[in-house]
Amino acid sequence: MVADFFGAALAFPTVLFSFLLLVVVGYWLLVLTGVLDLGDDLDVDGVTGGMLAGLGFGGLPSAVVFSLLVAVAWFVSLAGTALLDGLGLGTAARIGASVGVLLVAASAAWLVTRLAAVPLGHLFPTGTEASRHAFVGSLCTIRTGRVTVDFGQAEVAAADGSTAIVQVRQPGAEPLQAGSSALIYDYDVEGEFFWVTPADLAFET
Repeated sequence: MVADFFGAALAFPTVLFSFLLLVVVGYWLLVLTGVLDLGDDLDVDGVTGGMLAGLGFGGLPSAVVFSLLVAVAWFVSLAGTALLDGLGLGTAARIGASVGVLLVAASAAWLVTRLAAVPLGHLFPTGTEASRHAFVGSLCTIRTGRVTVDFGQAEVAAADGSTAIVQVRQPGAEPLQAGSSALIYDYDVEGEFFWVTPADLAFET
C-alpha cells in the first residue's frame, strides 16, 4: 500500500506537484515555528496583486494562493494516477491519459482556489488606511512564535465581528508568543503594520 502511494506520487503527472508540495509544506512549517511570517511570501517574480485579482484570487497573499493551487492539483493528480494504475493501459494510452489528468488537476486547482478566495479573503485585510486605524486601541491575539521590531502577526476582531490577520511589531523585548494577548496602540503607515504591547503591561496601574 505504501509502495503504491509513493509510486503514484512519483509518477507523471503527480510528480510535478509532489516537489512543489514539499516546498509548500516547508514554508508553512517555517511560518508556524515563527521563522517566517506571512509577509515573507512565496512570491514568484512578476506575479502582482493585479494579476492574482485578474485570475479571481484577489485579496489573498500569493503564498496562500500558491499553496492552495499546489495542494489541490497534487491531490487530484494523485487520485487520477492511482486510477490509471488500475486500468492497465498501454504506453501510448497511458501517456495520453496522464496528460488529461494533468489538465484536469490544473483546472480543478484553479476552480477550488477561486471558490475559496472569497471566504479566505476576509482573513486578510485590504482596506484603506482609515479602516486600519480603526484597529488601534483593540486587543489582538498573537499568532506567531514571537513578536520583534521587524517580525510578527496577530489576529484582531473588527467591529462587525469578522477577524483579520495583521502584521504587528513591538519596540521592546517583552515576551509575546502565540496565544498571547496584546494591545494595538499605533499604526505605521509606511511599514503597514501595527505597534503592539503586551496587554498585561498596557493595563497595569
